[in-house]
Amino acid sequence: MTDQRLSFKEMCAKFDVTPRTLRYYEYIELLQPDREGRSRWYGPKEVARMTLILRGRKFGFQLEDIRQWLLIYEKEGTEAQNRAWIDLADRQLSELAEQRKQLDDAIDELQKLRDDTAAKLDA
Repeated sequence: MTDQRLSFKEMCAKFDVTPRTLRYYEYIELLQPDREGRSRWYGPKEVARMTLILRGRKFGFQLEDIRQWLLIYEKEGTEAQNRAWIDLADRQLSELAEQRKQLDDAIDELQKLRDDTAAKLDA
């Protein structure tokens, strides 16, 4: 990873997030950029954290779960963080499977209602 630092604007562009999102992640202590006056600078650690945050959001994790998971690395190290990751992933996989089932049920029901209505129109 490079030692290059990104400005606030560059960080928003790199990750395609709004300034409001970036400020919020800082506010809830997911990110801790270096400050020089009013400027914020994001180094390799913050870029890596942002990558993990956005990946977690993509998989549907709550921000608080992501924050707690990132804290484990700082307090207990990589192995503890990886074990916690497995637990989080198992829970999220179960949740996503349930959501998929609910979507499949809704699709099936909607398709049946649509087909029933179309059959009545053709009769």
